[in-house]
Amino acid sequence: MSNGPLVRAAVAISVAASLAACAGNERPQADLAAAQVSTIGVNSYLWRAALETVGFAPLLQADSAGGVIVTDWYANPGNPGERVKMTVSILDRDLRADAVRVAASRQVTQGGAWVDAPVQAATVQKLEDIILTKARTLRRQAIAN
Repeated sequence: MSNGPLVRAAVAISVAASLAACAGNERPQADLAAAQVSTIGVNSYLWRAALETVGFAPLLQADSAGGVIVTDWYANPGNPGERVKMTVSILDRDLRADAVRVAASRQVTQGGAWVDAPVQAATVQKLEDIILTKARTLRRQAIAN
């Protein structure tokens, strides 16, 4: 005689008992607009804002658990002799100004070859500011809904 039906019945009773025990517990309502939203490993507002900000460039890596976005080289069609590559790091679960870092590399063509060129610090700062502004806007929109 097989124990299959007995095992299935025991599992069914166990699952039903577990679910019944949970039924009486009230779960707290999640505040989706909280400054600390991190079901993906990092602050979701910063993550979404960063993806939107660098979305014009092809993505090489987007690791939401580690909070790292790496783009491939992007050349503006209006200036094909220059290209940029960016790395965005989300450093915290909180929506804070110091929770986002952008690193950028720039190259220009010289003699038919790509040569490293400096990136102005203001450019990186501007990208960080754009990401923070978008993240705050996303949070405000979540609060309003």
